[in-house]
Amino acid sequence: MTITNPILAIAKDYGQSIWMDNLSRDLIASGQLKELIASRGICGITSNPAIFEKAIAGNKIYDADIAAGIKAGKSITEIYESLVFDDIRAACDIFKPVYDATEGQDGYVSIEVPPTIAKDTDTTIREARRYAEAIGRENVMIKIPGTPEGLPAVTATIAAGISVNVTLLFSVQSYIETAWAYIAGLEQRAAAGHEIGSIKSVASFFLSRIDSNIDDRLDAKLAAGVDEATAAKLQGLKGKIAIANAKIAYQKYKEIFSSDRWQALVAQGATVQRLLWASTSTKNPTYSDVMYVDELVGPNTVNTLPPNTIEACADHCDPANRIETDLSTAEGAIATLADPDVAIDLDAVMDELLAEGIDKFVKPFESLMDSLAAKVDQLAPVP
Repeated sequence: MTITNPILAIAKDYGQSIWMDNLSRDLIASGQLKELIASRGICGITSNPAIFEKAIAGNKIYDADIAAGIKAGKSITEIYESLVFDDIRAACDIFKPVYDATEGQDGYVSIEVPPTIAKDTDTTIREARRYAEAIGRENVMIKIPGTPEGLPAVTATIAAGISVNVTLLFSVQSYIETAWAYIAGLEQRAAAGHEIGSIKSVASFFLSRIDSNIDDRLDAKLAAGVDEATAAKLQGLKGKIAIANAKIAYQKYKEIFSSDRWQALVAQGATVQRLLWASTSTKNPTYSDVMYVDELVGPNTVNTLPPNTIEACADHCDPANRIETDLSTAEGAIATLADPDVAIDLDAVMDELLAEGIDKFVKPFESLMDSLAAKVDQLAPVP
């Protein structure tokens, strides 16, 4: 039987799982999420504060639960958590058959700890454990930002037996540190005499934001005026850095997860932390709308797509195992950034993107809390 849906082919032929980057109560209640699992082969879902702001703010489907929270005397934060945790539990239940069928490889629903605590290790550890316990589903993944303060929390959360999605990874070095943080958590858990086979993790490596940032810098240099040869070099780098960076990260993944240290954990039942490609909607309309899918298909990876990219991929993705093709070209593109006539500091770009990434989650989180406060005022009974 010929597979006509490229998303299904990506999973069946190339070993990459497609998750969706979107979640709302409407999606759950309408049956659309179940339909996407059946028709599009979606086998996991991720959420973040920006997604929940869009889902909850101004949506009447949540009003009854908000009113119930008011009646119960809950705080704004408690109302927020009750709404979000209910959606996460419902999504986990919908994905549970996928989780069971893949023996815990897929079928996960990710929820992020409050982005306001991204630089607070102890609070992140505490909130990750509290979120996991409150949600109470084995196929929930707690998202923790891959900040310097977040990575020790990743290790502690894994050691506590909780599956983790490490988010906001931009640089290859941050990915390397994330992989070792996962391994350290498993080592601690195994040393304490606990099983480690059921603990899963993904490392969410961001893409389109890198190209948007680098392309803006390249355009500024072009606009300033350069000679013809330099202009060709700058143009040749546009839209190339994110995928090159991801391909190099995949090579680091292979090195780390073939090391003796990792093999000692495999002997105790451990499974690899998969690289997850995130921020995969193409921002530049002149680029292919599925470039961050087609170019990064490969085994033991996940690609998380927003709804519009899912539909585009189902229509015209061209899957092939490309994650390890053109590696010398990828390395060359990254190296060229340091050329004197290009002079783009990739480390500085990655630091900037991490700071922006946290801010892009903090602002919608705070906006959502403000929206909820306004909704509580609106729905509160008149004394």
